[in-house]
Amino acid sequence: MSGASSRRWWALVAMALSLLVIGLDSTVLNVALPTMALDLHASTSQLQWFADAYLLVMSALLLPAGLLGDKYGRKKLTIGALTVFGAGSVWCAFAGSAASLIGARTFLGVGAAVLIPLVMSTVVVLFEPDERPKAIGVIGAATIVGLPAGPLVGGALLNHFWWGSVFLINVPVIAIALIAAIALLPADGPSRPGAVDQVGVGLSAAGLVGLTYGLIEGPVRGWASAPVLVALVAGIALLVAFVRWEARIKAVEPLMALGLWRNTSFRWGVVGATLANFGLFGVMFVLPQYFRSVTGVDALGTGVRTLPLLLGMIVGLQGGMRLAKRIGFARSATIGFVALAAGLAVGTTTGAHTGFAVIGVWTALAGFGTGMGLIGAQSAALNTLEKARAGAGTAVMQAMRQVGSVTGIAALGAVLNGVYRSNIHTTGLPSGTAVSVRDSVASGVAVGQRLHAPSVVQSAQNAFATGMGAVLWTSTAVCLAAAILVFLFLPNTGRVAPRANDAGQSEGAVVEPEPQPTA
Repeated sequence: MSGASSRRWWALVAMALSLLVIGLDSTVLNVALPTMALDLHASTSQLQWFADAYLLVMSALLLPAGLLGDKYGRKKLTIGALTVFGAGSVWCAFAGSAASLIGARTFLGVGAAVLIPLVMSTVVVLFEPDERPKAIGVIGAATIVGLPAGPLVGGALLNHFWWGSVFLINVPVIAIALIAAIALLPADGPSRPGAVDQVGVGLSAAGLVGLTYGLIEGPVRGWASAPVLVALVAGIALLVAFVRWEARIKAVEPLMALGLWRNTSFRWGVVGATLANFGLFGVMFVLPQYFRSVTGVDALGTGVRTLPLLLGMIVGLQGGMRLAKRIGFARSATIGFVALAAGLAVGTTTGAHTGFAVIGVWTALAGFGTGMGLIGAQSAALNTLEKARAGAGTAVMQAMRQVGSVTGIAALGAVLNGVYRSNIHTTGLPSGTAVSVRDSVASGVAVGQRLHAPSVVQSAQNAFATGMGAVLWTSTAVCLAAAILVFLFLPNTGRVAPRANDAGQSEGAVVEPEPQPTA
């Protein structure tokens, strides 16, 4: 490997580390919430905003962050975003009050929102199409491995240190990524000169914040409550106005080139990646609750039991890269979605007393399918992007995945709560106690243990297992739909066809479709 080529790969690995930290941060917070609630005297609403402040900022800034990277230089913005994320991590670790931590999480979200599309765009900028599947595999592994690794890392840290350690662990990794970005990322200047589409930025940011807020608050406040309805309606209206504005804008370059969506590889690749996220979050939403409240293991034990999912993802990413070279992105992604759906379908048989061997098998299969489906769908979409629009294009993909994740959590949460409450038995309990038991499986188990009532504990655990089955069936249906859509509509690019060189030796050529307009 030449020096220049080695430099590119080391730069990519360093950037992947920052995405690994972002993935960890997305799930490690849940492990630390009970401890933070006590130490910071946080209310239930404040606990919710520890996560929501981060998500709302992410939603608002993903699209403009990609455009700004294309316009003003990706290296400078990447260095700035890494600095913000590192500083935000330190602030989170040493926040002395709930309000301070909410502010720190907001600041942290700014760094993450800018980093995600810029790191993804380095794949398009630094690597040619024949190398991109491998590079996407590195980025993809870092992105999705961080999610299930969060409970494992968080549990281990909380067993020995204070809750701030789950944020402070980010700092050395970000420092390495920052040094690597300064030393290894190629210098670049503005690749898309001209004025910024300020109206587009405002409409997209406000619309995504409104939609995300409504989806987050819906399960808590009720879908018919005024704040939720106003947020959802306003968010959708603003996003419709954003699309209409982008289609008509002439004076400045639009924030989102709608021509991207006319490219079938980009369109269906993004749809596939978004639906893969839905399937993954179906597992990640219910599994930690099942391990903690139904099987009774602690945070570290929960993390250890997610390892089959983690290992399955890694194998799926590697297998997806290799298989795509033989049969193409669409077919390998289809196989991945079918495997993910199969794993989730087997998971619906999980009950309150299912052995870990069975759970390990179906979570490993689901992880394998997630990795293979994501690598195929993302590779197909990223290979359509011009280098000059890499940041904006990857931002569109990440924004769609972000909205898909929040939508999935809201929808799956509604399914879980509805089935749980329909199956829980509270006959004979005082009204206040019954409300607590119906609130969640954690509350139901806690109340049953406090009252020394094994029947209440068993009822809560069985009701949750039934609700978990409904969630996994819903995710199974979504993943089967993804498999059908990708198989029917995603162009089957990416496979390597053998060809003979001048010496008669066999070489590989990446099979790509005819170029389609992207602007």
